[in-house]
Amino acid sequence: MAEDTGFLALLWTTGLDTVLNVVPLVVVLGGFWLVALRRPLPHARRILVGGIYVLIGITLFLVGLEKALFPLGRVMAAQLAAPELALGGVHWRNYGWVYAFAAAIGFATTVAEPSLIAVALKANEVSGGGIGVWGLRIAVGIGAAVGIALGTLRIVLGAPLPGFIIAGYLIVLVQTLFADRAIIPLAYDSGGVTTSTVTVPVVAALGVGLASVIPGRSPLLDGFGLIALACLFPIIAVLAYAQAAAAMQKLRRR
Repeated sequence: MAEDTGFLALLWTTGLDTVLNVVPLVVVLGGFWLVALRRPLPHARRILVGGIYVLIGITLFLVGLEKALFPLGRVMAAQLAAPELALGGVHWRNYGWVYAFAAAIGFATTVAEPSLIAVALKANEVSGGGIGVWGLRIAVGIGAAVGIALGTLRIVLGAPLPGFIIAGYLIVLVQTLFADRAIIPLAYDSGGVTTSTVTVPVVAALGVGLASVIPGRSPLLDGFGLIALACLFPIIAVLAYAQAAAAMQKLRRR
């Protein structure tokens, strides 16, 4: 009974917070439409019903994060980095399963991102089929997997985050100089769509949980930063994907 009461209280407070967070967006959009455009709102009933569905969906999603995804990330990190799994003492070579899991969860959550799916569909439509939906999703997923795996390596080693960020953006800079100008905006946007509803909670919970079970690591200082790398490496992956596709086309023409 106490658990049911706690769940209902969480559901109520989360729903109330969701409404309060959405109200400014509704005020801005509605005010702009009514004041600047001065037109009647088309399909007002459909918009109202859809808005209610959005509020319900966001509320249930946030409750699911609190009750499922966050605890799952912490438990997985704790079990994978348990001392009994680190044979011969704590050493980064004993964390192979952690890196494998981080790469797998990074790829899976990124490919499942609704925002990435939307961007891939729109890119396919705008390019006339030149950019494949699954090709873009897999490229971004591989980039996120590499970035999150390197982020877990950074946590285990205790290495500073700025070094990884600077090195990564130097690679992006070199790729940008030689990449097709048409693909650069899409590549940069692909880094942003990875930090959305599915990837962020799982990856953040993984980083904080991993830092909390490794001796000498701070969950605050060392646990965060995975999201930054998850944003960076998809840019590298998409630029590399586009450059590899252009090279293959040149070879076929020859």
